Amino acid sequence: MEDSTEVQSSERYTSTCSYEDLPNHELDNLKQDHEVVIVMVPFPVQGHLNQLLQLACLIASSYDLPVYYVGSATLNRQAQVRANALNPSDIAKIHFHEVPIPEFSSPPPDLSASRKFPLHHKPLWDASLFLREHIASFLRDVSSKSRRIVVVHDPFMSFNVQDVYSLPNAESYIFNGVSAFYSYCFSFLFRGMSIQREDEFLKKLPSLEGEMPDELRDFLAIQGPYMDTRSGSILNTSKVIEGEFLDSLAQVERVKQWAIGPILPTKLDNASNSNNICLKWLNKQPPRSVLCISFGTTTTFSDREVMELAMGLEQSKQKFIWVLREADRGDIFTGEARKLELPEGFEERVKGVGLVMREWVPQPEILAHSSTGGFMSHCGWNSCIESITMGVPIAAWPMHSDQPMNSFLVTEVLKIGLTVREWEKREELVSASTIENVVRKLMASEEGDGIRKRAEELGVSVRRSTEKGGASQIELDSFIAHITR
Repeated sequence: MEDSTEVQSSERYTSTCSYEDLPNHELDNLKQDHEVVIVMVPFPVQGHLNQLLQLACLIASSYDLPVYYVGSATLNRQAQVRANALNPSDIAKIHFHEVPIPEFSSPPPDLSASRKFPLHHKPLWDASLFLREHIASFLRDVSSKSRRIVVVHDPFMSFNVQDVYSLPNAESYIFNGVSAFYSYCFSFLFRGMSIQREDEFLKKLPSLEGEMPDELRDFLAIQGPYMDTRSGSILNTSKVIEGEFLDSLAQVERVKQWAIGPILPTKLDNASNSNNICLKWLNKQPPRSVLCISFGTTTTFSDREVMELAMGLEQSKQKFIWVLREADRGDIFTGEARKLELPEGFEERVKGVGLVMREWVPQPEILAHSSTGGFMSHCGWNSCIESITMGVPIAAWPMHSDQPMNSFLVTEVLKIGLTVREWEKREELVSASTIENVVRKLMASEEGDGIRKRAEELGVSVRRSTEKGGASQIELDSFIAHITR
């Protein structure tokens, strides 16, 4: 994205999607008249797909409104295959609308890169710019058959939904799948605005100077002109977690905002995944004794980093479930993922103490399990909100993007976690001894017990906020009342 030529070419990419292309169940639905129809437009990477599917299911199941989820066939399939914690009957209520996406390369992550940012996804970002006409065509079809069409979209899809403003009965809302704290820091610090906090707080914040790749900066520049025309913002957080920062954001935002999180189910039935090997293993472990280790779908460790982590876990002598996977490609159904090698004999030596998983796992259910007592995480907001909701403390190891700010929120503001590695030392190898010490402190010390108690108390408050009369439920009811007015 060196100049505007790519944007211009995406504008020339014409729609070929028509009624004849739609599955029969969509055809039937589109022929009906609706009062209000909601269209979800996610950005095509896992963390973004996941949150909007959770929101789609929450609205469809709780308010009986028709909800469409718009993406390519492959990405819609990915969202459904990885629909952790969601009830299949709720997913069945969603209308998955497929839009064609140009072919793109799907390279593996670059192990030689000095930074962890997933630039191997850039071909997918570029391809997503060609969806505008297809989405516009679909919105026009839905608009003609409903009193109001409400588009809820990822900030990174703002360019693609710009045509919503040409429809007389349509309005759009940005879904912010990041923490309010990160949005607060971005709005104030990165835009040179005054921040309402004491200087000592500012001095502690991790510096993100030079951290945003030019490729991402260029992509954001394409989205920027279309972000400020939204009718409001939805945030996957709660006033219980981030009330102070939500209030600060409200003072500078020119549109209404609703903090409706957590949008994931807060009462998980482990029986629905009773045959999952992780949950069966957890059933045999003492309460709060197991550390879950997972670094999301955009982080890949080098062989040396895997070795140090393995040795650190083994030396800690603490129980663990380690989700050992390479970062997703742009298309998760193509290509062969690299198998990350462990020290010779490692799995045999930790048998009964640790479990290594190399495939997709039901992370929310694992965090909700009574045997889970800690979570070593990259601090993506999906993982943070899941861990906070389930009352599990975090060993924070941020890799890129919003993760350093989320880590600061967890460890310095909420005080429900420990830092594995300081952000300023992100290009240094984390030693096995460092990992061992952090794991022991979180899982087997008085300090760790205190952190766990605070995390559990916050989790109770967050879960209550989603119940009738709770802060998040009131916010969600307010949003639905607003769009169905």
